[in-house]
Amino acid sequence: MHLSRRSLLAGTASLALAPGVARAAGGQKILELTSHVIEVGGKPATRYAVSQPSGAWGLTLDEGETFDVRLENKLEVLSGLHWHGLNPPWRQDGVPYISAPPIAPGKSVDYKFPAQPSGTRWMHSHFGLQEQSLLAGPLIVRETSAIKNGMQEAVILLQDFSWTKASMLFEELRKSKPAMSMAGGGMNMSGGSMDGMKPDLNDVTYDAFLANDRTLADPQVFDVEKGADIRLRIINGSASTNFLIDLGAIEGTVVTVDGNPVAPLKVQQFPVAVAQRVDIIVRMPADGKTVPVLARGEGRTLQTGVVLRPPGAAVPKILETAQGSAPAITLMDEMKLRAVQPLASRPIDRSVPVDLIGNMASYTWGLEVNGMAGAPVTVAKGERVELVMRNTTMMSHPMHLHGPSFQVTEINGQSFPGALRDTVLVTPRSTVKVVLDADNPGLWAFHCHNLYHMEAGMFTTMVYRGFT
Repeated sequence: MHLSRRSLLAGTASLALAPGVARAAGGQKILELTSHVIEVGGKPATRYAVSQPSGAWGLTLDEGETFDVRLENKLEVLSGLHWHGLNPPWRQDGVPYISAPPIAPGKSVDYKFPAQPSGTRWMHSHFGLQEQSLLAGPLIVRETSAIKNGMQEAVILLQDFSWTKASMLFEELRKSKPAMSMAGGGMNMSGGSMDGMKPDLNDVTYDAFLANDRTLADPQVFDVEKGADIRLRIINGSASTNFLIDLGAIEGTVVTVDGNPVAPLKVQQFPVAVAQRVDIIVRMPADGKTVPVLARGEGRTLQTGVVLRPPGAAVPKILETAQGSAPAITLMDEMKLRAVQPLASRPIDRSVPVDLIGNMASYTWGLEVNGMAGAPVTVAKGERVELVMRNTTMMSHPMHLHGPSFQVTEINGQSFPGALRDTVLVTPRSTVKVVLDADNPGLWAFHCHNLYHMEAGMFTTMVYRGFT
């Protein structure tokens, strides 16, 4: 498994993983849900994985291909995968008990739909707490433009790791806590003013952060050419950690977020919230030095990353703890993003208020739609819909809508033609507006992508009236 992950950097032909894609009769591809052993802190850990029968990691397709996949559950538990960022028919979305039942051990399910939109997507379990057990993988639909330019690419999947079982982590979070000790937590504003309170950046204190299943004690090293341009496809596949991507002394160019093109933005650091993705093009130094690409956990000194190494360059020792904590992620960078292909201009047919609510003391989280807790967002096919997400808590919430991508249009009263996304971070006590076109009838999940917030109730659905 590690050998296949170390070869993720490739040119046009090899990144498509064509030699490693297992195909059933008729060209169908095979993905397996399995277990494997990784090493963390010098000790072995058995965790879940998504791989092909050849051992190749994840799945890469080309723009215009059909997503024709048989998913085989080789685990001993119920499971499945959600194709995060793709827009399939709702029955093939991979959300247990909403789009279809979970897949029983030893069983398989076939999926077939256009692999669109293209870009950096990913796939992960939507069952139980399996994301915390690393049941996720990259899902790349390579853009025709990326295939033609032949630029080298590195796929980087970020995850958070704990030696404690996810069920025990959640049980500990749900234990009652004295309200007075939770001043920094995500308390409901109904209890009074929260002026002077500080945001709570993390629910879980993780033992390690991983990049492609590895820590900085033994990071993945991508072999690249001196002075070459490299496209980083970075996926935040963590359960509940926002990351700050840090390129150190070099500058990169953001070209997509959540797989969707944006106007080029020069950065040395860039935030990636839970479930978000960013493609950054970096130019290797002419002096032939290595370039570490680090991901620093929000509010933590703990970090992970990979290394880009030109021929003959030494790989430096990089500590797993930074000198200082990464800052809280804000929406300043979000407000700089501009969609290359924004939604067509048209009036809004339906504006839906969605309040993000929670109480850190009892660890309950939820969504109020039109003032009603747990109510669905109801739309009609063909409508232009605006979601007005108001965060009443002191924690950030990466809000993900299944089905269509949406465009960020306003943050805290400031309007702008922002990025097309499928996941947007709503920071403490902020209001974020997004718009979408209701063009894919069905029953779609709408939730916070912090695994423990979702499990504790921050989950609802978008329902199309009259769908079958």
